Amino acid sequence: MPRMDSFVEYTLELLEPLGAVQARSMFGGWGLYFGGRMFGLIIQGQLYLKTDDVTRADFEAEGCRPFIYQSRGREQPMSYWTPPADAEDDGRRLLPWARRAVDASNRAAMKKAAKKAPAAKKAPAVKKAPVAKKAPVAKKAPVAKKAPVAKKAPAAKKAPAAKKAPVAKKAPAAKKAPAAKKAAAKKKPARVRRS
Repeated sequence: MPRMDSFVEYTLELLEPLGAVQARSMFGGWGLYFGGRMFGLIIQGQLYLKTDDVTRADFEAEGCRPFIYQSRGREQPMSYWTPPADAEDDGRRLLPWARRAVDASNRAAMKKAAKKAPAAKKAPAVKKAPVAKKAPVAKKAPVAKKAPVAKKAPAAKKAPAAKKAPVAKKAPAAKKAPAAKKAAAKKKPARVRRS
């Protein structure tokens, strides 16, 4: 880590009323950090403070200049601007400009976080308890194939039936005596009506 030069040490002293400001070496210069966010830049012996759409007009109105670097033959302005000339050596006058820079740094970090995680806008999903897996369904045992039906053995030939003895014929009923018929006829003569 390069050793801080006297200008960086002097600037940190001027910014002490702001709070715990840290300087980190970067790109041949120094980044100034407050609360873990970069709000200032010291390069080539000049202090630059972070601006955004909210604060840039204030810096322009005071005649401040943006930090411009060369890239591929083009000038690239950055969002870091010099503080007003009367505030560069006066900690009391520098403090409100440094606070604007810290605010701009915080807004930039919030915008970046919002772009990076659009799903964060939604309410966090409630983590569901893992669902117990259902026991695998037991495979049905294969149906046993039916044994082929045994063919019936051919029936044994019946022995010729024994001849039945002839049934005796009934004797004819005895005839009534003719006298009995005659007697029944004599009992009552039939009446014939004559007209």
